[in-house]
Order: sequence, then C-alpha cells, then structure tokens
Amino acid sequence: MTSETQQTESVTTGTETEPEGLRNLIEGARVVLWDFDGPVCRLFAGHSAERVARDLVDWLEGQGLRGLLDESERESLDPHVVLRAVDRRHPGSDLVAELEERLTQEELRAAGSARPTPYADPLVRTWTAVGARLAVTTNNSPRVVREYLTSRGLLPCFAPHIYGRTQELRYLKPHPHCIHRALNAMGAAPPTALMIGDTPSDFQAARAAGVPFLGYARNERKNKLLREAGAGFVVDSLEPVLQCVREAGQA
Repeated sequence: MTSETQQTESVTTGTETEPEGLRNLIEGARVVLWDFDGPVCRLFAGHSAERVARDLVDWLEGQGLRGLLDESERESLDPHVVLRAVDRRHPGSDLVAELEERLTQEELRAAGSARPTPYADPLVRTWTAVGARLAVTTNNSPRVVREYLTSRGLLPCFAPHIYGRTQELRYLKPHPHCIHRALNAMGAAPPTALMIGDTPSDFQAARAAGVPFLGYARNERKNKLLREAGAGFVVDSLEPVLQCVREAGQA
C-alpha cells in the first residue's frame, strides 16, 4: 500500500489559483456529499470488480440469458454496466432484483479487503469536527457502505445520511436522484453543498443537481476522464483538502 506521505498533492483547477479555488469550495460547503468507492476507499482493492462483472455475465449465461447483453456489455469490466443493461430490458423484474442482490453480496465480500483512501479517514473526522454535515451518495449498496464505515469507526460521521443503490436502477448516477435525496433529507440548498467524486458520472450528477464538485483522481487516467467531462477542480490526493479544512476550522 502506498503511504500517505508518498501521495502527490497537486490540485488542477479552472481559472482560479489553486489554493484560492480549493479554499472557496471548502469554505462554502456546509454539507459534503461523498461518493464511496474512490474518495472514501478502494472497495475492490482486494476483490476484483472485473471478476465480479464476469461472474454476473456467467450467471446470466447459465440462466440461458446470454442474449440479454450485447457484446460490449458482456465484455465490460464494470458490474454496474451489466446491471444497468439487464434493467433497461427488464426493469423492476425479479431477474434484476436477483442480479442486484448478487452484486450486493460481492460488494459485501469486497468490503472486508477494501483499502482506505489516503487521508480520507482524518478528513471525514476533521470535517465533522468543524461542523460540516456529511452524507454518502453512491451507486454502491448502502449495506456495504454502512459495513465499511462501521469497521473504520466512521459511521457516526455520516449516519443516517447514506444514500446508495436501490432496485430503482434508473436512478443510479449520473442521475442526480441520490444527491437530491441527501439534500432534501438534510434541508440543504445545492450551493451550500459540495460533492466529492472520482468518475464522470459523479460530476454529471452533481452538475445536474446544481452542487459544486471536487474531483478526486488517484491516477492520470481518472484525472483525464474527469477533466474531459468538465470537472474544473480535481485533486490527486486528499491531503490538500484536509489542510484547507483544518485551516478553515482555525479561522
């Protein structure tokens, strides 16, 4: 595992200077909405998401349902692509419910070997300590999120505001449904919130909801994808975010 001190600490922004832009995002955030797999942890660090996707495809084929997926969907390395594809063709069906539960069980197994994102734990605790309210808005199962946060002693920082995948799969991000649920439950206006995510779908959901966005990219590929999607602020380490939160709390 890469140590926290080895993490790059740069911030990519649009037109503002780097420190000023990050400070403005953080100081304006009364509510912080976290994507889960990426900003909080690497859920599949020890339990391959690619293998999970293949297992879902194999299970469908074992049920005689190979024709439900086209070739690109069968070759996908993302289990959510498989799940969405089946839901588009049989929305709300028992088949979709079974497939979603299979994915949830795989995510639960993955949670045991999930790797905390460097600086995420102290950032969560510090943001809570200075008075921000936190929520999780994710395409993962809320059961998985609760299990992981409990194992890290972080659940009180978020509970009860955990908004994850339901069987209404059309509401997965980039649909802003989970963000709207969080804002409504917390009584927060979009401009007073901040979404932290690591995928274009996170950015698109935040933009649709009118919520400022901070991208987290642990590698160049993710950085490029976020920037191409239109994200104006991207960090490749949460350390500068933690520093800004600490400074804001001392001001």
